[in-house]
Amino acid sequence: MNTYQEDTYGDRIAGVYDAWYAEYDDATLVTLRELAQGGRALELGIGTGRIALPLQQSGVIVDGIDASAAMIAKLHSKSGGDKISVVLGNFADVAVAGEYTLIYVLFNTFFSLLTQEEQLRCFRNVAQHLGPQGSFVVEAFAPDLSRFSDHQAVRAVRISENEVRLDASQLDPVNQQITSQHVVLTEQGIRLYPVKLRYVWPAELDLMARLAGLQLKYRWGNWRKAAFTADSGKHVSVYEHAE
Repeated sequence: MNTYQEDTYGDRIAGVYDAWYAEYDDATLVTLRELAQGGRALELGIGTGRIALPLQQSGVIVDGIDASAAMIAKLHSKSGGDKISVVLGNFADVAVAGEYTLIYVLFNTFFSLLTQEEQLRCFRNVAQHLGPQGSFVVEAFAPDLSRFSDHQAVRAVRISENEVRLDASQLDPVNQQITSQHVVLTEQGIRLYPVKLRYVWPAELDLMARLAGLQLKYRWGNWRKAAFTADSGKHVSVYEHAE
């Protein structure tokens, strides 16, 4: 994957994304709507509108940013998708006008920014577009390096009579990067869906926030606001402007 670019993941997976990742916790919408406080929301890495569309249908005005033209096309092809304004580009740059009460990046998408510099730039740009009482929400997995053996891992995601889906990953602990392929095997052939991530521990996120003039307000273990513990597989972190 030497030619991996910021739009590679979205452009390659757009055709199957909704089938693979259709489900979400209804509490996601409840919590985001609460944090929006009746104001405007901006989703970073909006993709096919998996969350943005139902959030907008619940009464929140949502804009978005995404690096993949294919993902944006999928969003705009859906009912109500044409009502969501989306900027094509790297969401680290937050190239939008005005302020938002809620800015959010979900489902590990923050980790698609592959350097610490890019991730910090995202925090700083978010701070410039976040209203005085606004919230910046990051949903991401809590890194668990124990799942790797000799810096690699292979997992069977789905096995059926007509298809096998595998996840094959390599870990680079020096750069905190994971390089993966979603591999789909069928009688018709093999399809590859590449993804690269730079994972970040919650403490590093908090430091980025402080450098950007933000501070942690809440950290939950899920969208139902359960406590974040050592056993939590993910976290929902909510940042606000520092006092």
